[in-house]
Amino acid sequence: MRFASLGSGSQGNALLVEGGGTRLLVDCGFATRETERRLAMVGVVPGDLDAILVTHEHSDHIRGVAALARRHGIQVWATPGTWGRQPASAVERLHLISGHGPGFLVGDIRVEPFPIPHDAREPCHFILESGGRRLGLLTDSGCVTPHIRDRLRESDALMLECNHDSEMLRRGPYPPSLRARVAGDFGHLGNHQAAELVASMPRHGLTSLLLAHLSEKNNRPELARQALLAVDARLEACLTLANQESPSPWLSV
Repeated sequence: MRFASLGSGSQGNALLVEGGGTRLLVDCGFATRETERRLAMVGVVPGDLDAILVTHEHSDHIRGVAALARRHGIQVWATPGTWGRQPASAVERLHLISGHGPGFLVGDIRVEPFPIPHDAREPCHFILESGGRRLGLLTDSGCVTPHIRDRLRESDALMLECNHDSEMLRRGPYPPSLRARVAGDFGHLGNHQAAELVASMPRHGLTSLLLAHLSEKNNRPELARQALLAVDARLEACLTLANQESPSPWLSV
């Protein structure tokens, strides 16, 4: 397996995952032409995509899903709450799933959904497995529950939210209500929460650690990096930071 962020942040999120002969997008928060442009930058055309998995209905994750799926005949997997007010006819090949349900296969990739605490209707994230390797994904989660910790524990690679630095958020430009929302149990993970999760996981053999969804106003890449390296300096060898403007390199699982 391998994976690449097409872009991550409040203006749009999409993750490309490849396993065996299967390619998936997790979320598509960019307009169709922008998604196509970013796919081309990592050597993929939209017709190569087998499915889009959607984590939740916030626009920076779902904005481009229906249009890209219609244009290229791609199947979409989402919870009923996530699909919400969009008609089922918005895409031709819609599969409604439960974040608490069993895993399912999309081609050569096994998808295991799990619920996350976020201020959305029915959010979930995913473990993706192919060829005996497991990629764990966690963004847009206000806290790390025991269930999340258990599901991610055996990941060989990880995409993990480092949305904010607590001190920058406290001193930043957001009004008190928005600061409380971001830092709350249904908001976003801060650097220290991400570091605590990684500290609780077995880290031997972790091939890639992608830090994602960094806030432009309440975080800095060097602060996110420092928080994770404080857990274990050896993580430097597998650490990559996603950014908003361009795709990441392909990363191995």
